[in-house]
Amino acid sequence: MPTTLALSAQSTTTGELLAGAAVGRGMAVVVLGGPRPELRGAAAYYGGPRFGDSVAASLDVALLEPADDWLAALPERWTRRGIVATTMGEARRLRTPAFVKPPSDKSFEAAVYADGTRLPAAVPDATPVLVAEIRTFVVEYRLFVLDGVPHTGSRYATFGRLDPMPLTGDPRAGEVFAFARDLLAEHGAGLPSAVVLDVGLAGTADSAEEHWVVVEPNMAWFSNIYAADPARCLDVIVAAAGPRAALRPADTRFARARPAAPADCGTGVRSPYCLPGEP
Repeated sequence: MPTTLALSAQSTTTGELLAGAAVGRGMAVVVLGGPRPELRGAAAYYGGPRFGDSVAASLDVALLEPADDWLAALPERWTRRGIVATTMGEARRLRTPAFVKPPSDKSFEAAVYADGTRLPAAVPDATPVLVAEIRTFVVEYRLFVLDGVPHTGSRYATFGRLDPMPLTGDPRAGEVFAFARDLLAEHGAGLPSAVVLDVGLAGTADSAEEHWVVVEPNMAWFSNIYAADPARCLDVIVAAAGPRAALRPADTRFARARPAAPADCGTGVRSPYCLPGEP
């Protein structure tokens, strides 16, 4: 069990809430400015992926992330929309509106693009992307999942607008948990043991029908907790970004690969590995 929560230098409300939860269970909290080899094997990490790349080796943490193609590979009964895993270069060929997003690392804005020419020019053509049919989400929820079971959660949006509320107080909580349990029973083996899963109630412009669907999976160690229980979120984050020595064999395939050249985010030298918004 790690004794320290190591936060990236980017200050966030989620980081503050997790720090409070960590202190409450007797953990130390440090804000990283760069590699900290003295914390090797004793820390769990929370922060951005590119900054994480710069410190993961010194902390010796295993950063679990869902596979890029997990969402696209789901049967359509779980997504209710066509989703294709492709590259930015291929997505630039689109000539009709589509929702385009990075699979998990937030390297560009996930949004509806009028066509492929509107996609960010600075993103390399080889970058993995997901291209999805456009849907309207009535309401969206974030679940922190541990060992195939929702551990805590929060509503985070209503009709696309930020609207956080603890899931325990939401009138649709039973439906959310039931949908998630059924999904995870069938397809949870394709996800890390500690992960974030976003689900929602979706419809289409030409139909009054609404269906529960998977929105996307996310890295627990880079996810806003919104109104979820910080202590229970921390349980999931510790399992998703803790010491490599504790990595389960089944999770080995989900451990984020370390870059050949470490990033230097937050250490005073700007690196191409750093994302906008990461120090």
